[in-house]
Amino acid sequence: MRLEGIHHVSGITASAEKNHDFFTRILGMRLVKKTVNQDNPSSYHLFYADALGTPGTDMTYFDIPHAGRTYPGVSSISNTGFRVKSNEALHFWAKRFDQLGVTHNAIEERFGRSTLYFEDEEGSRLMLVVDNGEGIPYGTAWETEDIPAEFAIVGLGPVTLTVRHLVPTERVLTSILKFEKVGTYESGVSENSGKIHVFSTGEGGPAGEVHVEVRPDLPPERPGRGSVHHVAFRVKTMEEYDKWLELLEKEGFETSGKVDRYYFKSIYFREPNGILYELATDEPGFSSDEPLESLGERLALPPFLEPKRAEIEKVLRPLTLDGK
Repeated sequence: MRLEGIHHVSGITASAEKNHDFFTRILGMRLVKKTVNQDNPSSYHLFYADALGTPGTDMTYFDIPHAGRTYPGVSSISNTGFRVKSNEALHFWAKRFDQLGVTHNAIEERFGRSTLYFEDEEGSRLMLVVDNGEGIPYGTAWETEDIPAEFAIVGLGPVTLTVRHLVPTERVLTSILKFEKVGTYESGVSENSGKIHVFSTGEGGPAGEVHVEVRPDLPPERPGRGSVHHVAFRVKTMEEYDKWLELLEKEGFETSGKVDRYYFKSIYFREPNGILYELATDEPGFSSDEPLESLGERLALPPFLEPKRAEIEKVLRPLTLDGK
């Protein structure tokens, strides 16, 4: 029983409109699902991914208009990586970010790979990573007029966790979730940050990696706009989904139990440093209720919310994306 890599990462935005503009116009990702927060259907939940909505390519955002600023710290998912195919692609993005006024750092090497750190207007901490096709296969590029397919974002990974204590997080990743520790590298962020520890699952590569930064000098993060709510890992089959729940409960974790999100089935739990994990199935996927060619064009509701569509649409604030 093995997790197949990162399934999705979910963050918080205070402006769905600006968030949509950044991820679709600037980053060239596809809006594959415009839906609501199933636990609070009075707010939107937007999913950005590759051309097909492939598991392992989607970054999602909960729209919370009055979310305050984020105060970074420990017990957090402090960076989300996005895969590109080459160093040439990375230089394309550095130039594009300069042209569009996107905050970014210089290209630098992390764990033997070229990377480019950048942020959106809300301070989401993001990074492009060149992986040269190693490990988990790429997603399918979503082509836009000004982003050629060979330079497009083709998946997620790695994610970085910032914690105060390594051992509890390492134990959950290796002993419970069956990740393998594959190395370390120097953080270089500050004199208080030492090595970053790298854990891998599935076929490996960036899409299967969790990087853990240990910062005993920091307070707990106070999340707000631009912060990450949780990271989800891929469960390949329904049989394994059942077994993961059995294992987590046997190991004494308090879990959400089985949660049907319609597009995938989930299990949520917190690891000892307070970070929220989700285990999510690959199936049935985003095309289960919309044709592939028109993903994300209408408000999609799971079957249990569909009877309340009129009530939900009445409560939702008007949302204009690309003039629609």
